[in-house]
Amino acid sequence: MTDGIWLRFLSGPEIDSLGLTRLEIVDAVEDAVREHGDGRTSFEPRVHLMPHNGGIGHFNVLRGHLDGLGEHGISGVKVVGDFVPNYQKGLPSELAMATLFDPTTGVPLAVLDATMITAARTGAMTTVGARYLARPDSKILAHAGARGTACWNVTMLDDLFDLDEIRVTSKRAESREKFAAELSVELSTPVRAMATAEEAFDGADVLVEATRLTEPEPLVRTAAVKPGAFVVPYGTISAVELDLLDVMDKVVVDDWREAQSGRFGSLRRHVDTGRLSPATLYAELGEIVAGRKPGRENDAERNLFWHRGLSLLDVAIAHLILRKAETANVGTMLRFH
Repeated sequence: MTDGIWLRFLSGPEIDSLGLTRLEIVDAVEDAVREHGDGRTSFEPRVHLMPHNGGIGHFNVLRGHLDGLGEHGISGVKVVGDFVPNYQKGLPSELAMATLFDPTTGVPLAVLDATMITAARTGAMTTVGARYLARPDSKILAHAGARGTACWNVTMLDDLFDLDEIRVTSKRAESREKFAAELSVELSTPVRAMATAEEAFDGADVLVEATRLTEPEPLVRTAAVKPGAFVVPYGTISAVELDLLDVMDKVVVDDWREAQSGRFGSLRRHVDTGRLSPATLYAELGEIVAGRKPGRENDAERNLFWHRGLSLLDVAIAHLILRKAETANVGTMLRFH
């Protein structure tokens, strides 16, 4: 393969065979967030492609670059479909493809199934936020949502904390019961399936909302957020009460430009009504990870982290996968030019 331009194609099963650990993924995401805080990245807020399909789903297009990866940095693009009804066909709601490029020549380096990357980087970002904004002695994790990113959220947070209890809930009883059973096999922490989000979130130390609502519904009640709690609402459609930010000591986002862009997001109404603004925003997470601002400063703080999904994280994990695949000689080499 000395002639022409070749790239590496990596399928989902090939990526699974590389044996990436959850800690490797979380650390790669934290490094990317730190680069963002240090200003060593370049990216644009996601854009949405809306097919004429009756509103059953749309595509997100994400583009990003990190200076610190590879010889000259790495650039990448990911396209991910967001189709909530896919579970009815036995398909993930989010199917994704990522491409990596040499930023000095434009030469494509790899094409990857990014479905796992999409779910894993989201769970890893939740966990990086928790490293800096949650109480280290958090004991009760409550999670609403049982598909897509849910497993990564819960397992990565269980790795981080010495939890006493994990509570999971979702709209469909069969979904939450199955999720609880699967987690119970993998984790030693007791897992309980709760009938309602209100029950799950009541008095929890870490509250994660990753639901797949089609219309706004207040699942995270302001009154349920006790002093010291850490809240992560990132569902596509708002599932929080409008006055939730009023009780928060620190409100953190992954990127303020990203928070203002697009039609979707759990705190979309808060941005549109001015409740979340440069005046009320405490920091971007990168500022905290890079040491420019403190994270949690006492046990009583109520902190909230809203992340919409940075392209930088997709690029970072895709690059991690590519390096491992090159070492293990995994994947299919394809002639590009």
